[in-house]
Amino acid sequence: MADAQTLKQHLWDKMSDGPFVMVGLTGNGQHSEPLTVQLDKDQVDRLYFFIGRDNRLAAGGQAMVQFVSKGQDFFACLSGRAQIDQDPAMIDKLWSKPVEAWFPGGKADPNLALLRFDIDDAELWETDMSLAGKLKMLFGGTIRSDQAGSHAQVSSTAV
Repeated sequence: MADAQTLKQHLWDKMSDGPFVMVGLTGNGQHSEPLTVQLDKDQVDRLYFFIGRDNRLAAGGQAMVQFVSKGQDFFACLSGRAQIDQDPAMIDKLWSKPVEAWFPGGKADPNLALLRFDIDDAELWETDMSLAGKLKMLFGGTIRSDQAGSHAQVSSTAV
């Protein structure tokens, strides 16, 4: 079983490899929506997203982010607060050609907004299931906890 420190490192590695997440404001009855996370390794416990000012997430507030890795072997549920952050230096740092494709006016596009998500806490799961555990799952056997994977509840995603 991996420890919490290892799981936190795996979260950032997995998000770098497949940066698609579901983001939603909590308590407003609206569904989450898919977004591409922008990671800044210099800022722990924080995610960024380029969105339109007309996006329902632009209102900000308490939010949840759900993540499933490309290999479906790592899962995360992140709780925190979303708010617009129009720091020009951060926009420059995170800007890329894929982002530019969504905002034809570039960094000066009047609809461009940078959504900052400050992580309060997280729950992480990694299915580092052993070969024996995988075989038991295929054939309906009982899987012991040491064959199932790793899980951690953390108050910080800082490594």
